[in-house]
Amino acid sequence: MTRSRRRSLLLLTGLALVAAGSGFSCLKQMTTMPGASFAGPAPALTQTEAALARRLEADVLALAVGIGERNLGRTPERLDAAAAWVEGQLADAGYTVTPEPYEVQGHVVKNLIAELPGTEAPTELVILGAHYDSAEGTPGADDNATGVAVALALARALRATPLPRTVRFIFFTNEEPPYFRTPAMGSDVSAKRSRARGDDVRAMLSLETMGYFTDAPDTQHYPWPFSAFYPSTGHFIGFVADTESRALAHRVVGTFREHATVASEGSSPPRAVKGIDWSDHGPYWRAGYRALMVTDTAPFRNPHYHEPTDLPDTVDFERLARVAVGLEAVTRALAARD
Repeated sequence: MTRSRRRSLLLLTGLALVAAGSGFSCLKQMTTMPGASFAGPAPALTQTEAALARRLEADVLALAVGIGERNLGRTPERLDAAAAWVEGQLADAGYTVTPEPYEVQGHVVKNLIAELPGTEAPTELVILGAHYDSAEGTPGADDNATGVAVALALARALRATPLPRTVRFIFFTNEEPPYFRTPAMGSDVSAKRSRARGDDVRAMLSLETMGYFTDAPDTQHYPWPFSAFYPSTGHFIGFVADTESRALAHRVVGTFREHATVASEGSSPPRAVKGIDWSDHGPYWRAGYRALMVTDTAPFRNPHYHEPTDLPDTVDFERLARVAVGLEAVTRALAARD
């Protein structure tokens, strides 16, 4: 090998190492979150948490069993029944519900909006959203009766103590295919209308597929190369942001870890990473808002995802209650003035 070729090889090797180091640094930035994930045996549920777990289970049963499959394509009457049920739950909790209707294929569908007005900055909004439809062929217990149940639990818990900023609860329709990532997706409609009105949305949390947990090894999967940074056991709740929402993710995960007795992980990679926009936060990103998804990672963990077996008996309601407790603390922090 000539001296010039040796120099060229050394230069290329050096550049490759710099690039690899830079890539590792970027990955660490995407995957590092404040605080420490809860570890070890969880304490017994308090009486309040146990009651919350029972209420979450009852709500998931009402949607996934009492109503069942609910989507515009195959069961439009059940989609309407789910909307009516959610509206009734919100009314029982003391909220006035504002429907957000729009037409799809000759059928009027609707998002449902309920607000807890802010006491100091009512025009500054924290949005908690969950979709109430299910994919075709599935009763949708985890996807997404769990998200709806947690959103309702938070609405009930916060009702008695208004916060400085307004908390807006939105229950979206048409999140599932074939409407996903189309103008007929409920959150796409809602995010665009928020942007058109000039809504001051400070944070949006999409509560999506939140109740499947397992302590079995090698049950958690990721898009490459994130398996190097996260557990291989599906025992945690995930917080998924994009790079623009990294500061929001840090605040949310840090607060959650201060209050929750369940393991948690967070990430904020670029939007091109597979799966990170797979819910109702995606349209809010595209509308220019900061948003993230709270999830058990769905198909990266749950074998019942979009299957007829997505039933309530696959949901861990005790862990789901622990997640809800953590999210109540998160919501209170986000709705406090900075």
